[in-house]
Amino acid sequence: MTSSDTPSSFDFNAYCVAHRHTVDTALASHLPPENQPPEILHKAMRYSVLAGGKRLRPLLCLAACEACGAPAHTALLPAIAIEILHTYTLIHDDLPCMDNDDLRRGRPTSHKVFGEANALLAGDALLTLAFEWLARSQPHAPRTSADLVRTLADAAGHRGVIAGQIEDLAAEGASPSAARVESIHRLKTAALLRAAVLLGGLSAGADDDCLAALSRYGEAAGLAFQIADDLLNETSTPEQLGKAAGSDREREKMTYVRVFGLEAAQRRAETLTMEACDALSKFPGSVEPLRAFARYTIARKS
Repeated sequence: MTSSDTPSSFDFNAYCVAHRHTVDTALASHLPPENQPPEILHKAMRYSVLAGGKRLRPLLCLAACEACGAPAHTALLPAIAIEILHTYTLIHDDLPCMDNDDLRRGRPTSHKVFGEANALLAGDALLTLAFEWLARSQPHAPRTSADLVRTLADAAGHRGVIAGQIEDLAAEGASPSAARVESIHRLKTAALLRAAVLLGGLSAGADDDCLAALSRYGEAAGLAFQIADDLLNETSTPEQLGKAAGSDREREKMTYVRVFGLEAAQRRAETLTMEACDALSKFPGSVEPLRAFARYTIARKS
């Protein structure tokens, strides 16, 4: 099936349920068991990783692998690697020294359950384990596990997520700035979503043209996803979100809503979704899951 063959009967919900089950099963089996010493560390790691969630990043990784012509299972280890790295960012983001949040995915955050030091170390352990899993992965030629490690390191490190977090903290209470909010969102959110699809493409042995298209897709979809998060934080309830609502406004965080307002932020998210879908051409496999993911970013309610 080529990218031009877009089946109208595609069931996005069924696709997500099936692949999410695969991801959850792999996470549960690959993570250290709770009774392995030090038990509190491994309990904390499993508590946050297995708390549920949308599993958006691993699902994007698997979908990109399929779009590039390889079976989804080819990218399963990289998919769960990016999920535990994402979980580390959430644990650290919730810490008292960062956003000091009490709820995540509808239950107490890691530091509320295990203490601040143990939560910090659980996040560190997940970060390290993610790269161990990538190093053990076996992508199709001509790509190598080193390509996967480098891709995620670029997205997660001082040029990506960590840089975005630093800028996000520094921008609290600052005057609204279009350039600054765009930079924060590209680094803190879009970089990791872009890495998710690139890991899938690399696992499939994709050529440079496909990787470039996946990069464009991930960047646009990632920005749309974060703008949707900004909108939801402003308009939803804690019950809908599974975490605090209205916290961005209270902390005067640099968000699209604060800079542009609700209506303009919504329009920007819709434009970015169209840009993401436009990037999906000339792939050897079906791109309908990726199209559906892009649309989902702005249609979701949590």
